[in-house]
Amino acid sequence: MTGIKPEVTELQGYWIDIGSSVTPDANWERIKCLTSEYLELLATSGDGQESLYRDPADGRLWELIPVDPNLPAGPPLLKVMSPLLAREKYAVSLT
Repeated sequence: MTGIKPEVTELQGYWIDIGSSVTPDANWERIKCLTSEYLELLATSGDGQESLYRDPADGRLWELIPVDPNLPAGPPLLKVMSPLLAREKYAVSLT
């Protein structure tokens, strides 16, 4: 599993319409791999829909959120989050 390039600050997954159904795109699959095999989970929101991760290579914080909160199994958005905002939202110590 390769890490996330420093210039990348956001990855968003999308549905691909294949006619009779939809399937996750490559970004969605990459987000799944990153969050399960590479990034370090630091915290999860009370409702379990949002999660905070740390990149072990550069220390950047990443938040995983659903694009549509009303559709928790829908496309994910993984974006860089500031340490200040992460501490406020997830009440975690980042030392």
